[in-house]
Amino acid sequence: MSTSGKRKQKLMIVPKGEMTEPLEGGETSWIQCNCGARVLNYGSIPDVGNGWRNVLFGERLSPGIVRENVNASHPLEDSGFVKVAWKPEYQGRANLHVFEDWCGRTIDRLRHNLHYPLYPHSRITVNKLAVSLQWTNYGLRIFGYLHPYTDGEFVFALSSADNSEFWLSTDESPSNLQLLAWVGKTGSERTVPGEFEKYSSQISKATQLSAHRRYFFEVIHKQSNKTDGHVEVAWKLSNEDFKFTVIDSKYISLYVNESALLMDDVAHIPQTVPSHPRNFSRKHNTPTVDLLREDPRDTFDRVPLLDNSFLQGLLPNCLYKSSYTIRIRRYQGIYYVQRSYVYPNDYTRLTHMEGLNSCVYSKNPNKMKMFGFPQYKKRDPLEDLEKKNTDYSFRKTVLTWNDSTDTVKKSPDSSRPKSEMAAEKNQGPNLKSPLRKNHTPDSLFDTNVDLSQTFRIRRVNLQLMRSQTFGLCYFLGNLLLDSSDAMPVAKAFVAQLNKKHKDSFTLLRVVNVEKRLDGAQGSRYLLELELKDPKGQLRRLSHYIYVINRRHRTRPPSQDLVFQRPELRPVLCNPVGFHWNPKAMVHFVLTVKNQARWVQLLIDDMAALVKTTGDTNFNLIITDFSSTDMDVRAALKRSSLPRYRYVKLSGNFKRAGGLQAGIDLINDDHSIVFLCDLHVHYPPSIIDSIRKHCIEGFMAFAPIVMRLDCGATPLEARGHWEIEGFGLLGIYKSDLDAVGGMNTKEFTESWGGEDWDLIDRIILAGLEVERIYLRNFFHHYHSKRGMWNQRMSSRLK
Repeated sequence: MSTSGKRKQKLMIVPKGEMTEPLEGGETSWIQCNCGARVLNYGSIPDVGNGWRNVLFGERLSPGIVRENVNASHPLEDSGFVKVAWKPEYQGRANLHVFEDWCGRTIDRLRHNLHYPLYPHSRITVNKLAVSLQWTNYGLRIFGYLHPYTDGEFVFALSSADNSEFWLSTDESPSNLQLLAWVGKTGSERTVPGEFEKYSSQISKATQLSAHRRYFFEVIHKQSNKTDGHVEVAWKLSNEDFKFTVIDSKYISLYVNESALLMDDVAHIPQTVPSHPRNFSRKHNTPTVDLLREDPRDTFDRVPLLDNSFLQGLLPNCLYKSSYTIRIRRYQGIYYVQRSYVYPNDYTRLTHMEGLNSCVYSKNPNKMKMFGFPQYKKRDPLEDLEKKNTDYSFRKTVLTWNDSTDTVKKSPDSSRPKSEMAAEKNQGPNLKSPLRKNHTPDSLFDTNVDLSQTFRIRRVNLQLMRSQTFGLCYFLGNLLLDSSDAMPVAKAFVAQLNKKHKDSFTLLRVVNVEKRLDGAQGSRYLLELELKDPKGQLRRLSHYIYVINRRHRTRPPSQDLVFQRPELRPVLCNPVGFHWNPKAMVHFVLTVKNQARWVQLLIDDMAALVKTTGDTNFNLIITDFSSTDMDVRAALKRSSLPRYRYVKLSGNFKRAGGLQAGIDLINDDHSIVFLCDLHVHYPPSIIDSIRKHCIEGFMAFAPIVMRLDCGATPLEARGHWEIEGFGLLGIYKSDLDAVGGMNTKEFTESWGGEDWDLIDRIILAGLEVERIYLRNFFHHYHSKRGMWNQRMSSRLK
C-alpha cells in the first residue's frame, strides 16, 4: 500500500453487494481494489475531514487516508487504511486519545479541531470506561473492543459533564458503528457522575450481543472550561433489575498497542463516522464575516504579470528615501514602524469581534461626547412649531423606582432652569401635600420630544482618529485610503501607459492600492491593477511608483493679476531601485522540537500551497532540536515539496539559534528569508505577498497575523490581530546579513524578545518595515503544555 506525506482522501469500504447513496452536495466514484470490497471515493465531498481546511484550500482530503492505488492481500473491513491484528494481551485496557486546549462544550466543536482525530496531544490507555481528568477545555476519544460476559440483550448508559457520545459496532469493524447513547447536543447539557437517567438519550435500546465475539466501540467526550470533567459508560442486561455498573477492565481491550509508535504514525488510527464533522458543505457555510468573503486580492497572484518591458522608461526616474527612519533606543523600533493605507476596503477590521467595549466605541458617554462620533453630527435648527397646524411633540413620563422604600423619585430634567430647581430645593418638603402619604413626589416632569428633529452629518473619518503608530486596538485592520486619493493616481498611471503604447491597455479594475505616506519626501504607492492587453488577455500590474505633490498656479484669462488657489497635482515618477522581484526564491525558515502534529500539518500545508500556486521558487527549511516524537526528515521525504532542507540540532530549544542555523544554509544573498512560526495557517497568496513587500536594500516585511481564539477555526475568524508580534518577518538574505542576523549571543535559551531586537537593528540600518494586515492569515490557538523546553509538573495543582 502506497503512502505519502500529503493529506489523503477519505475512503469508505463497502462490502460487495451493498450500494451506498452519495452524500448531499458531492459526487461519488468507485476505486476498484483486489480486496473483496469496493471503495467509495469521496472525491468532492466537503463533509469529510476538517471542513474549514476544505473550504479555504479547496481540498477534499482527510489527513492520513490513502488517496488511490488501494491494494491489499486481505479485506479492508474498517474505515482506517491499515488492518490492525488483535492480540489477547490487549485485554484489560482501551485506547485513550486526549485533545487539549480546545474550547467549547459540544462534540461538534471537537470534530472541528484541525488535529482531530489523527493527531492528539496524548495517546495513552485506560483500564475502565470511567475517565475524569482534572483539566479543562479538552476532548477525549476512547476506543477499543468490548467483550460481553454473556449472551443476551444489553442496555448501555452514558453520563458526562458536558456532551458525550457512545458508539458501538455491530461487530469488530469500526465501519459499522451505531450511536447508542449521548448526553446532549448543544453543550448546555451535563450530568453528575453516575447520573444515568437525567436525559432519555443517556440510556440505549436493548442490543443483542454474543459472549463469543468482540465489538468495536468509541466514546467521545468534550469538556468545557470547568475542572469537574468526567465521562463513564455502564451496562446491564435488559431482563435484570440490577443497577447499571461501569464497564471495567475485564470486558475491554485495546484496538492497537501504540506504546512503540511515534506521534506521526497515524496509519493505525481508525477513522470512523463519528470522527468527522457531518452536514458540512459550502452551501451551509456561506461566510458571515466580512473578512472571509471573497476578495480579488486573494487570487490576483494567479493572473499573469504584465511584461516588465512595457514599463521601461514609462516614468521619469527619481531617488527614493523615506524621511521617517530615525535613531531609536532598544525595543523602541516596533513603535516607529509606519503603516500603509489600503484601497479598496479589504475588511480586515474585525467588526464581528468589537462589541460594545471596543476601542472604537467608548463605553464612557462623556468621552464619546468629547472625542467620539457625536462630533460628526449637528442638529438642524429647530423649526417654529407654533406656526404649524399640527403639534408633533408629546410629553413622556419617566418614573424611577426605589426598591428599598417603594417610593417614586423625581426624574432629572435637564430642560428645567437651574434657578427653578434650586429654589424648589430651598423650599423644603411640602408637608401639606396629600401625595406625601403615598410617598409620591409633588409633581412628575415630562420630557418634550420633538419627533421632527433632523440633523446633518460629516463623513466619519476613522483613519484620522487613529494614530500613525500602532495603538493597542486589536480589532482595527488596515488604514483605508480614500478613493479620491487612489483612483487619480491609478488612472494617471494607466494614461501614461497608454500614451506610450498607443492606447493598448484597458483598465478593468483597481484590485489593490497601498500608500505609504511621507509628508516630507512624497508618497509611495503599490498599484495593483487588472488590465486587458492588446490581445484581449488579462494582465496583472503590480508596480511601485513614487508620487511627489507639486502645486501649480493657474491664472484666469480675464484677470492678469488675480491668481486662483494653487492646484495640487500628483507628479508620478519611478523610484530607482525600489522594485520587487516576482521570481525571487523564498525560504520559509522555522525551528521545532517535539511538535509532531504541528510539524506534519505544516509540511502538508506547504505542499498544498505549492500545489495550489504552482510556484516552485519556494524552499522549506526546518531545524530540529532532536525531536523524539516523530522523524521530521522522513516526513519531509514523504511529502511532495519540491525543495526542503533539514538540520538536526542538539540541546534545548533556542528560537534565535535554530533560525540562524537555517539561515546559514542559504547561499543566495538575493533570495528572501521568511522567518515563520509553526502554528500558522498561510493563505495561498502568501509567497506572492512576501515577494511584493520585500525590496532588497530598502524594505522588510512583517505581516500582521490574526490570532484565533480557543476553539476557533479559520472559517469563523474569531480572534484578534497580533499587532505586537514581529516574529513573522520577510527580508532579503543580504539585508539580514547586513544587520547581523539573529542575536544568538543574548537570546541563548527558549524564545521571546528576539523579534523586537531584530526590528530595532533593521530600522537602525535605514530599512523600512512594511506592516500589513493580511487576509486569511491565522495563528492557530494551541496548547503550551510540553512545548519546547517546558517541564511537566509531577502533580496536579
